[in-house]
This record gives sequence, structure tokens and C-alpha cells, in this order.
Amino acid sequence: MSDCNDLSCGGPIQLTPEPTSPALSAESVRTVLAIAKMDCPTEEAMIRGKLTGMAGIEGLDFNLIQRRLTLTHRPEAIDAAVKALGSLGLEAVVESEVTDRESATQGPTVSRRRWALLAVAAIAATAAEVLDLASPDSRWLIIALSLLAVGTGGLETYWKGVIALRNRTLNINALMSVAVTGAIVIGEWPEAAMVMVLFALAEVIESLSLDRARRAIRQLMAMAPETATVQGEDGRWAEVETKRVAVGSIVRVGPGGRIPLDGAIANGSSTVNQAPITGESMPVEKEGGDQVFAGTINGAGSFEYRVTKTADDSTLSRIIHAVEEAQGTRAPTQRFVDRFARIYTPTVFGLAVLVALIPPLAFGQPFLSWIYRALVLLVIGCPCALVISTPVTVVSGLASAARRGILVKGGVYLEQGRKLRVFAFDKTGTITKGEPAVTDFVPQPGREAEQALVWAASLAARSDHPLSRAIAAYAAQRSVLPAELAEFAALPGRGTKGRLNGEWLYLGSHRVIEDLNLCSPALEVAFEALERQGKSLVVLATDAEVVAVFGIADTVRETSRSAIADLHTLGVRTVMLSGDNQLTATAIAAQVGIDDARGSLLPEEKLAAIEALVEQFGQVGMAGDGINDAPALAASSIGFAMGVAGSDTALETADVALMDDDLRKLPAFIRLSRLTARILTQNISLALGIKAVFLGLAVAGTATLWMAILADMGASLLVIFNGLRLLEAKAPFASGSEEAIAWSPPAPLEAGQP
Repeated sequence: MSDCNDLSCGGPIQLTPEPTSPALSAESVRTVLAIAKMDCPTEEAMIRGKLTGMAGIEGLDFNLIQRRLTLTHRPEAIDAAVKALGSLGLEAVVESEVTDRESATQGPTVSRRRWALLAVAAIAATAAEVLDLASPDSRWLIIALSLLAVGTGGLETYWKGVIALRNRTLNINALMSVAVTGAIVIGEWPEAAMVMVLFALAEVIESLSLDRARRAIRQLMAMAPETATVQGEDGRWAEVETKRVAVGSIVRVGPGGRIPLDGAIANGSSTVNQAPITGESMPVEKEGGDQVFAGTINGAGSFEYRVTKTADDSTLSRIIHAVEEAQGTRAPTQRFVDRFARIYTPTVFGLAVLVALIPPLAFGQPFLSWIYRALVLLVIGCPCALVISTPVTVVSGLASAARRGILVKGGVYLEQGRKLRVFAFDKTGTITKGEPAVTDFVPQPGREAEQALVWAASLAARSDHPLSRAIAAYAAQRSVLPAELAEFAALPGRGTKGRLNGEWLYLGSHRVIEDLNLCSPALEVAFEALERQGKSLVVLATDAEVVAVFGIADTVRETSRSAIADLHTLGVRTVMLSGDNQLTATAIAAQVGIDDARGSLLPEEKLAAIEALVEQFGQVGMAGDGINDAPALAASSIGFAMGVAGSDTALETADVALMDDDLRKLPAFIRLSRLTARILTQNISLALGIKAVFLGLAVAGTATLWMAILADMGASLLVIFNGLRLLEAKAPFASGSEEAIAWSPPAPLEAGQP
């Protein structure tokens, strides 16, 4: 029998340990704080400045989209941290103390009261501007209207700016407070009012826009119903909260209902729409023993299933947790922008001071004119559009991928995907289905096919070997029933034998007929032909002759060929790393169009191959089952775990997890990564470009304060809306949507090359 049937070829797997966190004290705990007013890098910077270095605070992890701060701290430090946040004007609530998590972190961003106050402020500011133009003598009325506008529309912002300055933090609120105060000092009351109102309006629109990204996560949370129809001990059915349903309970799902918890079908059958979890476009047939997932949608049938995981441990819950964790990791572009903003803001502030002082002091220019220009410079110099562009874009990309069954474990991988130059694949369970099936059944001359199949089925039914199971399934598909054997015995390393109607039958490898001296040149030729096609041989024989030959192969996934072709279109080279023999690996690779096939590899040899590919090509992706290929997955630039719905290990260890077995999601991921990179570049260029133009206008004296705030607001909204396009992007997930990069099959690698 060929090498692929040697079950020992896999060897033990040595899992690569995850990198450890910095050493923390033994008493350290982690507490999640819900901070309703923390949704901008402005607040994050201020919090970092306040809490970093505080006694007992050992780590800060921010999730701005969900408005959460995770503190690593000593137990006694939490009260001081909450008090410190309160001094910044930020109310923090320990998440475990919140009865409704949604209300604490995801309530209405803009209240009716805020809308009403903003409306009053807008009317007052507009009236002040009109009066200033039409009746400049109405000075006290203009001042009163301006103060009313500032008080109703921007008092909170003004106070946050004062707090920031008090904490020696130069953020957008500080810049706005300085600009408004300066405008009031030089007598530009209507300008001060309009700046504050426009900035408040920009904050409102920005908050509403960011809510779209938040809703993408909330939609995941809302997919699983809050109650389940559970069978009690007395056999009666009752509605029970999903979080109270125990593992092992029987749950009933009616036609069209959402499945509340993970489980396995006990009675009944139906079709289930698994798109919310796996991204599959077509409903999947489900019957007894099949797995179902929380949040998926039942079709026209009705069934009962046994719960296998609690609500907190369901596949859907783990997906939500992974997406939320991914939001907290900063992508390379985001880290660059954050570093740039920390230098950029003080630089702009210093430039504004120079603009206000040098012309009047050195050249005798009027103070008020240049102070006004400096104030315009402060407003337009705000880095908000720049720093908000990257997290919105990255979160939109993560949410868009998750909704299509591609779970990306962080922005770093979403950005890095566009750089992949080589994709390595495991064979079994990745390129192929991992389920051996009979492809050839060849009865020998003079033997009746049905009788030969009955004999083979009789032996196969008594064995649990994968090849025997494939023969038993083949017979069952043809309605052939096995006969009852009088005796049965296993032949270690060879196969099985059994006695039927007084005659011994043998089912096994090539060795069986060699031991029986039944081999012949003609059979050897037939065997070699099957093996060259990547098939395993199983021979049925009696003591006197060979009765039939079976060819068994692990069937290729329907999506493998198109996925490989799509990767080639994107300019990505493909490699197969398999534990099967080289003939089988070469045959399977030829079927799907893979460039380079390498067989007979142990796990450590796969690891060495990946390391060599990384050294040669730089960025290498590896797709495997997430468990057996753990060393190679860990060594690759990005590890992709295949078909991991319900698999705890794969969800925890993979960089990117594909929730079904559709390989076409690999090129889709690369296209999404490239689109994300383009949008990030567009956003940074837009933000800096608009800033540069208006900085020039400010120094030249042709820009006004309200023009500056409009430019800043416009830049922020442009980058937000541009980033949110990823939520609805369809092109990356459609094959052939991107222009083909020139590609031709590479020449075979020479011996010794990776």
C-alpha cells in the first residue's frame, strides 16, 4: 500500500508557545472599564497621560470602537484609576457592575437634549453673524448671542479643552478652547461662536458615522436569540434565557427560527442558512448528528438538538470576542499615524505661537491680525481627521471580513495580507476534503462485480480504517449489503481477512497478494498506473486469485482549482506541503494547478520549508487545519486555519480563520487587504492635503476661523465615510474583481531550493 496509508507519518506535533506578556506582579488583575465618552484618540492620549505611571497600574488596552479600557493593575489601584478618569471628565464604570452591557458602552451616541442644545447654539451663532454684518453697533446683543451659542453648543468641549491643558495635553479640545478664547479676547465674538458650533456639529456627525462601525459589531451580537425553547425534565417545553441553558439540554427550533446555541441535531432534519457564521452562500442540509451554530437561520424544517456549548462559549461568541480583540490591536499604519500625530500637534501649536509673535515683534505688524491667523492655524492644524482615518478603516475591514466568514485576528494581518507573495497549503483537509472515497472499482476478468463488492463490503464493514470506511460507503451508495462473516481477523500492516461460506477472503494492501504469491506483471502495471494518479490501492483476493482492485483517493474540494487560479491572477505563487508520498502530492497539485508540490514531509520538515520560503520571498501565507500544521502556521507570515467553525484550537491559534472550507476566501482576503491599504493611503493623503492647503491660506491671511473648522470637519467626514465603504464592499469577495497582475507559471525550483 502507498505511503499515504501509513498512519504514523504525521508524527507528534510540538506546538510553538505564544509570546509571553511582560512580567506582571503575582497580584495583578484585569478590569474592563466602560467609558461612554471615550471614542476618539484624543481621549485615549489624555487617559494614557493620566494613568501611565500611576501606582498599581501595569497596563492599558484601549478599544475605542467599543468604548472600553482594559486595565492591568493591582487590586487596590482600581478606585484611584476610576477617580483619575473622573478628573478628566470621563465617567468610567466597571463592566462587571453594569447590568446591561449594551447600555453602558453602546447606547445612543447623540441624545435628544444634545440635538436641542445644538439647534439653539446654531440659531444663536447664525444670528450673531448676521447682526455683526448688518448692525455692528448692536455689540452687546452680538456678545450675548455668541455667549449663548458657546454655552449651549460647546461648553462641554470647552471644558474638556481646559482639562486637557490643565493636564498638559495638546489635543483637539485644547486647540479649540485656545482658539475660542483667543477669538473672544481679540473681539471676534461671532467667529468664536461659529467655530464652537461648527466643531460641536462635526463631533455629532463624526459620532453618528462611527456608529456605523459599532453597529457592524452589534449586529453580530444580535444574531443569537435571547431565549431558547428547552425541554424540561418532565418533557414539557419552555422558553428559557439562552445564558441559563446548560450543556446537554434539548432545544427545539421551528421553521424560520434562529438557532440560539451551538449543538448537534438529535431529531429531525432541515436546511440551515450558515452565512452569518461561515459566509456560505447556500443553505446546508442538516440531519441527525450534524452540528449547528448559534445565530444561524433554520429553513422550512423543524428539529431538536442537544446543546454542546454554553452561550458564552458558542462559536458566535468566540467570533465576537475575536473581532473585539482585533479592534484593540493597532495596524502598522495606525501606529505610524499615532506617532506622527504626537509630533505633529505640538509642532503646529509652536508654529501658531511663532505666527502670532514674530511678525508683530520683528516686523511691526499689527498684533490682532497675526493672532487671528495663528488661531486659524490652530484650528486647521487639528490632527483629528488624520488619527481617526485609520481605526475606522481597519475596523470596517475587520467587520466586513467577519460577516463573510473570514475572521482576521488583528489589523496588522489585514494590512499585511496585501504583501503575501507565496501561499503554502497543507493537502489533506485543505486542498482535499480529508475524506477518502473510492474512485476506481476494477473487478478482475471472470468475476461478477456485484459479488466482488459484497465480499469487499463484508470485510470493510468490520474495520475502522479510513480506506475500509471508504469501501463500505461506496457499497452502501450502491445499495450493496455486507454478508455476515464466520470469522474475521486483522492483518497488521496489511489489511484484514475473513471467512465467508467456507472461503477465506482478503482485503488489504499490495503486500497481501505478495504474501499470497498472487502478484503478476499485469497487476503491477495496473497498480503503478493508479498510484501515479495519486490513488491508494486496496486489493480483494481469495487464496487462489485476485478478485478486484479498488483505487481510493482523497477527493479535491470543488473550490480548490478556482481558488488557486485566482491566487495566480493576483501574482501569488503556490506551494503544497504534504505528508503523503511525492506521487500523490504531485498528482493532487497537478489537478488544482499548484506550482510546486512537496511530499513525504514530517511536521518539522514543513516548518523548515516555510522558514526557507520566508527567507527567500519575504511574506508567506500558510493554510492548514490549525492543529496538525501548528509549527508551519506559526512560522508563516500569516497563518490561515481552514474550516474552523466550532474548533476552539484553530480559533485561538490562527492569525486568520476561515469559518468554512471555501478556499476562494484566501484570494478574497488578499483583495480586501489591498483595498484596505488603498483606502488608508487615500485617507492619509486627503487629511494631510487639506491641512497643507489651509495652513498656507491661514499664514497668508485669507482663511477665516469658520472656514478652518469647516475644512477640518470636511476632512474628518471624508476619511470616515471613505473608510466605512469597506463595510459594504463587494468587489474583494468577487473572483476576478481586481486587474490581473502579470503572471506566468514559474520554473520548477532546483534541488536544495525552498
